[in-house]
Amino acid sequence: MISEKEYAKRRKKLAKKLSSNSVGILFSNEHKVRSNDTEYPFRQNSNFYYLSGFKEDSSALMFVKSKKKLKTILFVAKKDKKLELWHGKRLGEKKAKKRFLVDEVLSIDELQKELKKQLEDAKELYFDFTLDYSKVKILKRYAKKLSTHKNIAPLIQKMRLIKSPSEIKLIKKAISITKEAHENLTKMAKSGKNEYELLAEIEYIFKKNGSYSDAYTSIVACGNSANTLHYIENDKPLKEGELILIDAGCEYKYYASDITRTISVSNKFNKAQKELYDLVLDTQLEVLKLIKPHAKKSDLQAKAVKSLTKGMVKLGILKGSVKKLIKKEKYKKYYPHGIGHWMGLDVHDEAPYKDKKGKELRFKKGMVLTIEPGIYIQKSDKSVPKKYRGIGIRIEDDILITKNGYKNLSKFIPK
Repeated sequence: MISEKEYAKRRKKLAKKLSSNSVGILFSNEHKVRSNDTEYPFRQNSNFYYLSGFKEDSSALMFVKSKKKLKTILFVAKKDKKLELWHGKRLGEKKAKKRFLVDEVLSIDELQKELKKQLEDAKELYFDFTLDYSKVKILKRYAKKLSTHKNIAPLIQKMRLIKSPSEIKLIKKAISITKEAHENLTKMAKSGKNEYELLAEIEYIFKKNGSYSDAYTSIVACGNSANTLHYIENDKPLKEGELILIDAGCEYKYYASDITRTISVSNKFNKAQKELYDLVLDTQLEVLKLIKPHAKKSDLQAKAVKSLTKGMVKLGILKGSVKKLIKKEKYKKYYPHGIGHWMGLDVHDEAPYKDKKGKELRFKKGMVLTIEPGIYIQKSDKSVPKKYRGIGIRIEDDILITKNGYKNLSKFIPK
C-alpha cells in the first residue's frame, strides 16, 4: 500500500514546480453511461489518484500557492443516504479530513465558490489541457484576470517516471498474479478449446487474487489472429499445430503489469515456429543486455531492429543487405511496433520520452518499462517461405532500471 505520507510528499513536490501566486487544479474522473441507467466500471483519473489516493468520483484537488504559503484543498462529494443506497457509501468531508494530509476538505458543491475566491489574486492557473470542456468552461469563468494558463499534466507525468519502493511492490504483486494466469493457460492450451475459454481463465485468476481489473483488454490470439496486434475478439477455436499469442496483465491497486507469452497448442513447436520463436527470444535477450542507467530507449529499438532484420534475412523472410533493409524500413512489415513503453499507474504510463528541448530522456534508477520484440507474418503473405506464414510471436517482460543495470520483474514467468 502507498501511505498518506507518500501522497503528501508527491503533492509538495508538485507544488514546488508551480509558480508563486498560482492555482492548480485536478479533477477526478466521472462515471460514464453505458446505456440508460447502467455505467461502465469506474476507474479514477491516474494523475488525480497519483497525488491523492482517492478513488471517488465528483472530487477535485486544488493547490493555492502564494509567495510564502501553499494550501491544498480536497473537494469531495457530500454524504447522501439516498444516493448511497444506489451507488455505495461516500467517505464524506469529516472522514476525508481525518484520512488525507491536506490543509482543508470541502464539499464539491463549494468548488465554484472557492475557485472564484482563490483566482481573484492569482496570476496563473494550472490544469490538465485534456480536461472535459464542461470543466474548462467553469475554470475560465473565474480565470479572466489571469496572465497565463499552464498544463499541469506534464509536471505530474514527469514525476511518475521514477517509481517509489511502494509502487514497485504493487507492480510486482500485479506481475505475480499475472504469472499464475499465464502458467494456467499453458496447461489449458489444447486442441478443441476456444480462445474465450483461456480468456475466462485469465479473468478468473485476476479477480480471484484481488486484482482490481485487467490492465488492458487481454489478447488470446491463436494462429493467424496473432498478426492483428490489437486482436480482442478472442473467439476462435484452438487448432493443433498452431501457436497462441497471449498478451495479458492484471492491474493491482491501480498498478499495471503487461506480459506477453507465445505458447503452442498441446505444447509442441514445429521447426519453423521454433526458428521464429528463437529469433524473437534471442533479440529480447540481446536488447536486455543494453539496459542500464544513462542508456536510451532508441538504442534498444535499434538493437531489436538489427537483430530481427538479420534473423529474417537468414531465414529468407527478407532479402537483401541488412543495412539497406533497415534504412528502407522493410522490417516494419513484420515488426511494426516499438521495443517497449513506460509502465506504472497506466499500462502505457503517461510519462515523457523526451525533455522540453526534445532531447531523448536517458534511463534512471526506478523507471519501469516493457521490452517486447515480435515478428508477425500474415497467412496471405506469399513473399515469405510458406512454412512461416500465419505465425505471430511476441515476448514481453516488465523491466525495472536499477542502480547498475536492470531487473526483469517477470523473469519467473516461463518462456
